[in-house]
Amino acid sequence: MSPIRKSTLRVRPPSGLFSPVFARLNALAFARTAPLGWLLRVAGVMALGLGLGMALGIALPLMAAPAWASDDGHSDGGHAEEPHAPTPTGDVFVAGSVCEAHELRALAAEKPSMTIEIPPEFAGQWPSRSACESARLAWDPEAPGPIQPIPFSHKHHAGEFGIDCQYCHSGTDRSPAAGVPSVELCMGCHAQFPASYDEIEGIRILKEHWEERKPIEWIQIHRLPEHVQFRHNRHIQAGVECQTCHGPVEKLDKLYLVPDEHWKYGVPVQKMEMGWCLNCHRDNDNQASIDCTRCHY
Repeated sequence: MSPIRKSTLRVRPPSGLFSPVFARLNALAFARTAPLGWLLRVAGVMALGLGLGMALGIALPLMAAPAWASDDGHSDGGHAEEPHAPTPTGDVFVAGSVCEAHELRALAAEKPSMTIEIPPEFAGQWPSRSACESARLAWDPEAPGPIQPIPFSHKHHAGEFGIDCQYCHSGTDRSPAAGVPSVELCMGCHAQFPASYDEIEGIRILKEHWEERKPIEWIQIHRLPEHVQFRHNRHIQAGVECQTCHGPVEKLDKLYLVPDEHWKYGVPVQKMEMGWCLNCHRDNDNQASIDCTRCHY
């Protein structure tokens, strides 16, 4: 449930409505001959200008309306959204959970004219704001990557809390394969958390699996073809960082295959293709074999 505002609510206007049109025309321009391509590019610019004008005509009136989500008094985003402007009517925003209370306090600190109400049952500090936010982002349908059965955030666990990769993926330094943590391992920590953490759906799902003695069916992200043999223990023993192949997982709430252009994280992430593997083996002073049978057997 989202914070309830005692007045009419609204949604933010969508953006980028006309960018596909311009992108298509621009792509066609490169594919055609020079004169026709020039005409198509001019048409693309005109379409972009028309699209921006129409988008502004729709967006500006909506931005002047009162803040938040819908006409029925409930937000549609599952969490507090920042109002576009202070509300002059003295409206009150009411938290419906501890997570929403965290968000409302943050919004009220930025906008002192905003009036909030935190019911006593939601006035505690647990779950933490970080836990609430990471769980929400790990299940964000707009973010790249699959929706996992539990919104597990590597950024929250490996990044903010500094949990070592091999604590959860134990045996990676001794085994060819890197397994996933058992439900028992997860509960070893989460069983010690306050019961108020149960308002996060992912925690409830974890406890249901524990009570029913069911494994968590995670969706595998990094998968190599069956004819490729990759031994994790050899690479860990050679000092290869997990991030070299898996990307900056400690900075990601929702895991996905990090493309080549994510250089901004400062790690040499590339697609796991044979050429990349061979280059890495060659760049290590021939300490790693490039024989075909080393990986294909």
